[in-house]
Amino acid sequence: MFSHIAAFIVGCEIAFWVVLAAGLACRYLLRLQKAGGVLLALIPLIDLVLLAAVAVDLHRGAEVGWVHRVAGIYLGVSIAFGPSVVRWADRRFAYHFAGGEKPAPAPKEGPEAFRRECVDFGRWLLAAGISAAAVLGLGVTVANSEQASALYGIFPTLGVITVIWLLTGPVWVLGKA
Repeated sequence: MFSHIAAFIVGCEIAFWVVLAAGLACRYLLRLQKAGGVLLALIPLIDLVLLAAVAVDLHRGAEVGWVHRVAGIYLGVSIAFGPSVVRWADRRFAYHFAGGEKPAPAPKEGPEAFRRECVDFGRWLLAAGISAAAVLGLGVTVANSEQASALYGIFPTLGVITVIWLLTGPVWVLGKA
């Protein structure tokens, strides 16, 4: 069953890309630097909308399901990785539409690849921390004890993702060096 929270997650992801594209189009195609900057600055509000939707759903007594936990992970990933995704898109948009420098491809091995993997893993740790904080915050503010207990089921998932990311990211690249 596709819940309204799942729809909010999908809607937030679509909104992220639409607002990002609109901001970059304003900046580079329409030459409206300030308008583009304002649109890009609005991207974090999308995350607040998702958090508010989950909080309202919990407050109304919703049974916590996987989608509520996924919303926590999505929130953390969006906040931690969003700025780097915006920078990535900005460089490519500038190259294709404003005569900017061609973006260098990501290194696949060596010290630079290892450093990049460590930075991305650090972003994941930040995302996991934000996810945990959001879930804990919801658990103590709007969730009842049963909901809170179900929300806390996210913690083993965050641990598994962290171990997999560490092994397939920095450790893997280090092993290739």
